[in-house]
Amino acid sequence: MVATTIFVTAVMCLRPTDEVAVDEVDVIEVNHFYDDRGRLVFDQVIFYDWCSTKGRFQVRDWRLLKSSDQIPRRNWRRGDFLTIWHDGDHLREVHSKAIHETWTQYDPELLEREFLPKEKRSRLRKPKTILTNSK
Repeated sequence: MVATTIFVTAVMCLRPTDEVAVDEVDVIEVNHFYDDRGRLVFDQVIFYDWCSTKGRFQVRDWRLLKSSDQIPRRNWRRGDFLTIWHDGDHLREVHSKAIHETWTQYDPELLEREFLPKEKRSRLRKPKTILTNSK
């Protein structure tokens, strides 16, 4: 864990801050989806925001869990939880006050599309791109 923290800090210092997409969500769920025979199908991280008009948490976005480095960890400095990973060519950082982990035989993100269709979600912010002069 110390090595991961040092690596993430080094990456953040070496990369321009314009390339880091920073978000805050209300809850991060680490979900392990199993088939009906008990075999792991995939792991995913689901990001939720509280919707006061609906009175429930709604999916904002999700990502497949490709590395244990994506698992949210306690951020003692801020008093919240943090996950940092490379999302394509950019570094992504998501903070949350709460996390929980689930083991299911259904996909919670897919089920949530019945309540809030995928195209109506607010999504995680897009990273800023640095413009370069090309000749």
